[in-house]
Amino acid sequence: MTSGTSLSERFHFVREIHPHILRHRHEKPVKVKDEHVGLNGKIAILVTGVVGTMWCAYIFLLISLVSAPSSFTTKNPIIIVSWISQSFIQLVLLPVIIVGQNIQGEASDKRSEQTYADAEAIFHEANQIQDHLLVQDSHLAAQDARLEQIINALKAQFPELAKTLDVPPTPEATAGAS
Repeated sequence: MTSGTSLSERFHFVREIHPHILRHRHEKPVKVKDEHVGLNGKIAILVTGVVGTMWCAYIFLLISLVSAPSSFTTKNPIIIVSWISQSFIQLVLLPVIIVGQNIQGEASDKRSEQTYADAEAIFHEANQIQDHLLVQDSHLAAQDARLEQIINALKAQFPELAKTLDVPPTPEATAGAS
């Protein structure tokens, strides 16, 4: 062959594993509940867990309805609007919004776990492909080595042929072969 290197040396491939894949093997997907850090975070989660329930929304609705009659009997629009915005909307919608966010967080965690499982499957498939390619590379290297042996034997047996094997074929020769 040319330049003194064998085919197996020219087609040698060394697989390198990406650092993220190495880290990924030891990490699981991050979930909402994993992000609670410190005392303030724990207190916030506790309060959110209590206030962020539909039962709390029902209790706040009852509490806001206690002051509703006195607000409406004034017939003062400012007091009525103030009751609606401060007592009803803030008290009742706050827990409902938190419940909705909790549901969205759980859905996000499920998507994260599914994405993680998909990535694991892709890594597994990619590793199988890499293993398959390594087997193919070893077979190709063995075929290349055998081909070199055959070529060297032909060169030794037929010195005139040796001259043509060391020269790349001309375009006319390749056109006539097809």
